[in-house]
Amino acid sequence: MMLIGKYFFRTIFLLLVSNAANAQLNLAASKALLQRTVPNHAKQFVIEPLQQQNSKDVFEIETRNNKIVLRGNDGVAVASALYFYLNEYCHAQITWNGSNVHLPKILPAVKAKIHKATPYEYRYYLNYCTFNYSMSWWDWPRWEKEIDWMALHGINMPLAITGEEYTWYLVYKEMGFSDDDLKGFFCGPSYFSWFWMGNLDGWGGPLPLTWMKSHFELQKKILQRQRALGMKPVLPAFTGHVPAAFKQKFPNAKLKATNWTNGFADTYILDSEDPMFAAIGKKFLQKQTALLGTNHLYSADTFNENEPPSNEPEFLSKLSARVYDGMHQADTAAVWVMQGWLFYSDRKFWAAKQTEALLQSVPNDKMILLDLATEIEPVWKRTDAFYGKPWIWNMLHNFGGNTNMFGRMETIATEPAKALHDAKSGNLKGIGLTMEGIEQNPVLYELMMHNTWRDEAIDVNEWLPKYIFNRYGVENKNALNAWNVLRKTVYTVPADKYKRDGSESIIQARPTFDSSSRWANTKLNYNAKDLLPAWDEMIKAVPACKNSEGFQYDLVDVTRQVLVNYASPLQRQFVKAYREKDAAAFARYSKLFIELIEDVDKLLATRKDFMLGPWIASARKWGGNEKEKALYEFNAKDLITLWGDENCPLNEYACRQWSGLLSDFYKPRWEQFFIKATAALQTGQELNKDEFAKGIKAWEWQWVNTRKDYPVTTMGITTAVVTKMYAKYRTPIETQ
Repeated sequence: MMLIGKYFFRTIFLLLVSNAANAQLNLAASKALLQRTVPNHAKQFVIEPLQQQNSKDVFEIETRNNKIVLRGNDGVAVASALYFYLNEYCHAQITWNGSNVHLPKILPAVKAKIHKATPYEYRYYLNYCTFNYSMSWWDWPRWEKEIDWMALHGINMPLAITGEEYTWYLVYKEMGFSDDDLKGFFCGPSYFSWFWMGNLDGWGGPLPLTWMKSHFELQKKILQRQRALGMKPVLPAFTGHVPAAFKQKFPNAKLKATNWTNGFADTYILDSEDPMFAAIGKKFLQKQTALLGTNHLYSADTFNENEPPSNEPEFLSKLSARVYDGMHQADTAAVWVMQGWLFYSDRKFWAAKQTEALLQSVPNDKMILLDLATEIEPVWKRTDAFYGKPWIWNMLHNFGGNTNMFGRMETIATEPAKALHDAKSGNLKGIGLTMEGIEQNPVLYELMMHNTWRDEAIDVNEWLPKYIFNRYGVENKNALNAWNVLRKTVYTVPADKYKRDGSESIIQARPTFDSSSRWANTKLNYNAKDLLPAWDEMIKAVPACKNSEGFQYDLVDVTRQVLVNYASPLQRQFVKAYREKDAAAFARYSKLFIELIEDVDKLLATRKDFMLGPWIASARKWGGNEKEKALYEFNAKDLITLWGDENCPLNEYACRQWSGLLSDFYKPRWEQFFIKATAALQTGQELNKDEFAKGIKAWEWQWVNTRKDYPVTTMGITTAVVTKMYAKYRTPIETQ
């Protein structure tokens, strides 16, 4: 009887533990992800629940009865277990830019049980800007793919703002605003990020109601899938930004006009002291919760690149208290997730007293700070770890979705763990990715998220060869040699060559005799010729690695970087010729410059990752009629070129090195410049820079507004085109 009782209670205990774990693990969602990820091998896996440990996620992997058992406390933990197994046992890899999921028919056994617990409660993902620089035109299949990527890489706290405009539309309609009142408020689809942060109104609009409704439905799918996998999405909250029509509708409201100073009209912020501020904040969250549910995490950035009207600590303290109160009134469990960009971008205003005042009036357990660009500048070190608030160590890395090989490899391999064990790091609760644009430099994102399930620094000497093997599917000495060069050049930022972010090419600058422009900054964090050995080794690796999608992407990327760097010495040559009045030399070097642009365009046309056509086609696809299609095409083209109107100072901020953009935008711009400069040489006059700038801005604006299709399928064989470029350019670049 005693024996029976003993086993009875043990069985009950195990059932209780299993049920508790099952309450967090959606088996159906995990099995569906498994099927999408490894469809031909899904039957060789078993998924089981596992109890969470001290609010931290955990997973296990073992072999049982010739099957791979994946255990986790939720879908993200199970997906992480799957990805760990694929990386470590199958030498597989899944990235935006080339994946290797070629698995053996019978999966390798796990000899001893693997148990992993993350030291990070939160693994945050996305930046407001990512939703436009990369995600503007995504449909559900693309979102589904990304959510799987998030889960596989351990993300459990994604920003989720798709379709926010429809909720606001409903709120304002209930407040008595007409469609006419809102026509100049909602911006076009490419500009939501800055609209929600209060930087602009209406640009790229008017926004069709069909867009709002379709993206509200898309948001429901996104949230359902994220939650099914155990993620806790961060939803938007009210920051005070209201329509210009607000002042007519509510003449007694306390409004402040503010200007982003980037060529856009004033926007209007409702003063947090006005009773309507809390009322609207509450109304919005109640409506959003009724429509979409909530995980009690809310994003609100009150001063994105806009200064508050006063730097008095008492004013700032009361302001943040009122913003939080608007959330709390609607949801007593509300937690404010604040992007810490303001402390980085405007450090002159946000001194210690101002920063502490803004943060201290919200309870510590009701706010989470995102140290948004920790790898560039760890703000936590100069704010006493955000004065006790929970905070997240983030890699920002990419600005504007620009195309360049760049990063701080050693920093992201070592600094998260250092911070974790630093007695001064306060309430560090997580790590995250806050890039403005994705689908580039996959090595950095694989490396950064490798921190998720460990509390020690990553040894890049050990990690990098595994990364290359997983990516290319073969171990190759030349490929490893190439990556060791890349690690020491593009992926290192020495103190004497400090850069916030990657370099653009002079090709992308509005034509100039200067060596750089504001947003097409050509300064490199390495010597351009030092990259050549990486190119040499990648060429040698072609026979062994050519069948790998990841290798083909990397081969194009390295070749692209070498070639666009070469544009600068060519430019110096034609500038020298112009200043010396040498018309023959000017003609020779300007011709070589144009030829280089054409060749880079041909190179990039071999990979969809580097093509303009899919960006434009996916934008137009959302249109229900020709008017909507034209509006979305304008949005897509404007964002990556002018950014705003023809006089917008942000031109080229989001520039890309894409086939189609080089041949149809950058090349004809430079050709017009060379025609004008040649005419000036022939007449003995100086090129009128102001007159040229005025004319080229008008041409750019016309280009943005012109209807045109671009190729959506690749042209040429990657290895053949690269080999041809190598034969043509290797010696001239070496001997320049």
